[in-house]
Amino acid sequence: MIAILTVSHGTSDSLGQRAVSRFAEAVHDAVDAEVAAHAFVDVQQPDVPSALAALPAEATVVIVPLLLSRGYHLGHDLRKAAAPFGERAIVAGALGPDPRLAQILRRRLQEAGLGRDDRIVLAAAGSSDRAGVDDGLEAGLLLGVACLRPVTVGFLSAAQPSLDSAVARAAADGPGRVVAASYLLAPGYFHRLAQRSAADIVTEPLLHPDRMTDWELVAIARNRYFSALSDAGVPLSDVATPRRRASSTIDATKP
Repeated sequence: MIAILTVSHGTSDSLGQRAVSRFAEAVHDAVDAEVAAHAFVDVQQPDVPSALAALPAEATVVIVPLLLSRGYHLGHDLRKAAAPFGERAIVAGALGPDPRLAQILRRRLQEAGLGRDDRIVLAAAGSSDRAGVDDGLEAGLLLGVACLRPVTVGFLSAAQPSLDSAVARAAADGPGRVVAASYLLAPGYFHRLAQRSAADIVTEPLLHPDRMTDWELVAIARNRYFSALSDAGVPLSDVATPRRRASSTIDATKP
């Protein structure tokens, strides 16, 4: 039996909760694992250890982080939670950086009215983990390729340059507006911080509860799931089973 456990950061923002819940359900449907559940690394419940314990004891669980980059939660928290379950729990990679995320960001910029002379700053959450910072910088490079123009990166916490510094530097580069591309999964605390920056325009996050989840996000999560199974040597015959709603399935819509 194969189970998927999607894991998001967690938020107290009701819009963010709805948006991530919709995303998690879309991933569950796309993967079609026999058992599907969702958990959080912070703020909301269930936490990851509780969710893992609630899944069937015979299941191989693929933990799919709905996180945009590596960082402390993925490198430490998720692996610590998975460790007691041994080979039964497989931790997949983060969603980003990925060129498909850059395409979504480019669409958000276009929706916000990006002009030819506007300068782009990628607004990333930031991390105390060097790998997470590197992933944010690479996401900026990928967005620059997608938009065919330079992109600088500013972090909202824990890393430098700060978003405020990056916006100020971009504004000093010449005429035109500064547009902050929100490299954030959903509405919440960090997006409100981005909106308080001096950027002329701040785009919407990747997810919104009132719009369909972009196919690229679902495809990336699905890729991470199957890549993790492949890396763990799980036979495809064990994966290709229809999903059933078991009593152990945790409803992703619950706070």
